[in-house]
Amino acid sequence: MNKILTYLTELEQNNNRDWFHAHKPEYQGACRAFEELLQVLMLELKKFDDCIPVVEPKELTFKLMRDTRFSHDKSPYNPAFRAHIAPRGKLPVPVGYYLMIKPGGRSFLGGGLFADMFKDATAMVREYIAAHGDEWQEIITAPAFTDRFTVGGTALKNVPRGYDAAHPQAAYLKNKSWYLEFPVSDEQCLAADFIPFAASVFEAMQPFNAFLNRALEGFEMPTRS
Repeated sequence: MNKILTYLTELEQNNNRDWFHAHKPEYQGACRAFEELLQVLMLELKKFDDCIPVVEPKELTFKLMRDTRFSHDKSPYNPAFRAHIAPRGKLPVPVGYYLMIKPGGRSFLGGGLFADMFKDATAMVREYIAAHGDEWQEIITAPAFTDRFTVGGTALKNVPRGYDAAHPQAAYLKNKSWYLEFPVSDEQCLAADFIPFAASVFEAMQPFNAFLNRALEGFEMPTRS
């Protein structure tokens, strides 16, 4: 982890292509360290979530390169190592466990549905929450949940048409995405028990993820034309 954070800190301070290519060995070493971490973490997640497959860690990671075409910030790299460990690898659906390592106390452990551009997925989750409101309420009010998480997500101003504005879960029916973020300090990242600590946080997310995945059963990711 020290190798990962050191590299990312230096990349943030030298966010240009010349520096990146001149320090390719450091990048490769940090990538190997991150993939080794993911390998161990994946096995820990399987202990409480048997939907998690064992795959090559590099299949779960996201690139550092940024798409700057429509951004005022033209920095070519995002100084963060990110991965999504889920039933179908890093695809956003089915939902899984998201890890972002970013120096300066900006790391976090995440879960749920972050993507809000899939209208069918949003509709499926809304329908399921509307029909299983008691189960949803039980999950998000459990002490193991409330001690760590608050449900986030982009949301409409009003309950969408077709749903009861007086529904007990009306606040969540407004959402277009439903996710969790647990912040992690640099000190926590560097601690010797980071992996069991992260696994314990992810285990507390598991009922939330499982609910969303039951809602999303049958959803197919759109194919690129």
